[in-house]
Amino acid sequence: MKSAVNKIFLAVPFIFFFQVIYCQQLYFPDSNWQTKKPAELKMNAALIDSAISFAIHNDSKTDYDLRIANLKAYANEPNYRIAGPMRERGKPAGIILKNGYIVAQWGDVKRVDMTFSVSKSFLSTVAGLAADDHVIKNIDDRVNEYVWDGKFDGEHNSKITWRHLLTQSSDWSGCLFDVCDWADRPPKQGTIDDWKNRKLLEPGSNFEYNDVRVNLLAYSLLEVVRKPLPVVLRERIMNPIGASTTWRWYGYDNSFVNIDGQMIESVSGGGHFGGGIFINTLDQARFGLLFLRKGKWKNQQLISEQWVNSVGQPSAANKSYGLMWWTNQENQLGDISKNIYYANGFGGNFIVVDNEHDLVIVARWLEPTKLGEFVRLVISSTR
Repeated sequence: MKSAVNKIFLAVPFIFFFQVIYCQQLYFPDSNWQTKKPAELKMNAALIDSAISFAIHNDSKTDYDLRIANLKAYANEPNYRIAGPMRERGKPAGIILKNGYIVAQWGDVKRVDMTFSVSKSFLSTVAGLAADDHVIKNIDDRVNEYVWDGKFDGEHNSKITWRHLLTQSSDWSGCLFDVCDWADRPPKQGTIDDWKNRKLLEPGSNFEYNDVRVNLLAYSLLEVVRKPLPVVLRERIMNPIGASTTWRWYGYDNSFVNIDGQMIESVSGGGHFGGGIFINTLDQARFGLLFLRKGKWKNQQLISEQWVNSVGQPSAANKSYGLMWWTNQENQLGDISKNIYYANGFGGNFIVVDNEHDLVIVARWLEPTKLGEFVRLVISSTR
């Protein structure tokens, strides 16, 4: 018995030593990001070349003038208007990281572009920081315990939790910054009166993609952290991971809120009405690598591993959606690992995190229907 106990105690320092060595061997880029050839990382160079060619030749069908693209996409929305900044999009671009190293890139990876609903995954990260700091004690708490200005009053809205907002299952009813929930992606059938007077669904029971409610999450986080969310993201995440100074996070011309006597912009969780995060491909790759590394960058745990592990877990209302990251639980990307999760933005903007193969894939302006085939091509190069 004593011999067995001694073996256990002898093993503990070894395990600790192994973990230290393993962590030290993980590569994190400094300002100059190291590139390796596919063969150095046991990847098939021909298949990587095929993947790049595939991405370049499957340019998004989205109009290069994104104002026109938005006006076309949301023409069915009552009184739709562009309220935040926009800019023309670039051509296809992307990066493939293997073991943290750049193994491939294409297009202009330094060009700052709108990234639409990829912004939601950044917004989720700020919520994670608030949870880590215990500013939000539990994401299953009702939001009206934190925000008491009337937006979460009433029999229905008072039931809404932070988790419901993060999983887009709140069915919150109301208006924010002059846009009402019912006017965001309304059904093709029915009238405005029908949309206004619809039966509200129990929070948590039904997934519905709705940017008004996502912006409500951003507004609610601003009320709680009491600092501009871009400042929180910059100080806690983007600066520590070595991101450039070129990214921006915008709201709308009418989304300024009085916080402690200062007018602060409540930012958007996407580009539906303009705004959202404008960012280059390299910075998105760093963000993806942070999640691949379970929230740790070099010797700093920037966001908890618990939060990182939770974002890609399927939600009750939609197995394909976690905490503002999409999942592969229902094989949207095809017959590959169900543990892959990804940020997904209008027009074909993606950050894919694949723990199994130690991969991060960033694709900009890839035709959205081609994402699964593209990811499978990249993964096939690792076999």
